[in-house]
Amino acid sequence: MLVNKRTNKTYPEFADYLRTLFPAFKVQKISLNAGFTCPNRDGSKGRGGCTYCNNRTFNPDYCDNGKSITAQLAEGINFFARKYPDMKYIAYFQAYTNTYDEIENLRLKYEEALGYKDVAGIIIGTRPDCISGELLDYLQELNRRTFVMVEYGIESTSEETLRHINRGHTYEEAKEAVIRTAERNIPVGAHIIIGLPGETRERILQHACIISELPLTSVKLHQLQIIRGTAMAKEYEAFPERFHLYTVDEYIDLIIEFIDRLRPDIHIDRFVSQSPKELLIAPDWGLKNHEFKARLERKLTIR
Repeated sequence: MLVNKRTNKTYPEFADYLRTLFPAFKVQKISLNAGFTCPNRDGSKGRGGCTYCNNRTFNPDYCDNGKSITAQLAEGINFFARKYPDMKYIAYFQAYTNTYDEIENLRLKYEEALGYKDVAGIIIGTRPDCISGELLDYLQELNRRTFVMVEYGIESTSEETLRHINRGHTYEEAKEAVIRTAERNIPVGAHIIIGLPGETRERILQHACIISELPLTSVKLHQLQIIRGTAMAKEYEAFPERFHLYTVDEYIDLIIEFIDRLRPDIHIDRFVSQSPKELLIAPDWGLKNHEFKARLERKLTIR
């Protein structure tokens, strides 16, 4: 395991990657809801979406698709600007599938965000089955004049798991999308959920080895959470034996092993997710993200 001599951390953080790109100022992601949907919600691939999904769990209050992108940016930036007046921002198209539209509509929304004062780039969250050659050509051109990153929801490298959670795409599609995007010199992120039903500890650790073969810049990890109003909540109630919901200490030990197997130049953007209490069924760790990270880093230091 490599040690970053500047931070004394045993893994590269996504924040370090951003500092190399933007050495003159701090940058902060501002989440946006641009009013998109998903192909497994609107019927083109399925209905109901992924079994675990409730987008309310990660949308800040200002993320309302009834508001324009400009209005959402203004609200989000206002929160940080009072404390960090010299900060710049990355517009993070986060909710649902942010490439699932006609290219002209996508272009208008991306350019609206990039035209806002102090926005230094965009990150586009999407599915690997919703990226076209035409869109990649446009993003490649856009990446020549500003920072552009595409973040794919891979979630698992197991085809069986992807079918079980109703993702509507395969891992092979995810692999192809990551490669096609990286070939255009566009930075690529991946999102992986740790602890999906039926996945053993050994299978989860295999994810780290498998995604390490992809040309990824970053990875986001988070623990499986059972969220009210989802198909997975019903499955958990009916078949709890399918689930292993990790304690904090179990999860930290698992993440340390995951890091050991991950290619050392892949930057880690996140380890956990924190859902609103009113939506969360389990596990309820009662920890904020920075508190979890501090516990993880103490354990790494002891090692």
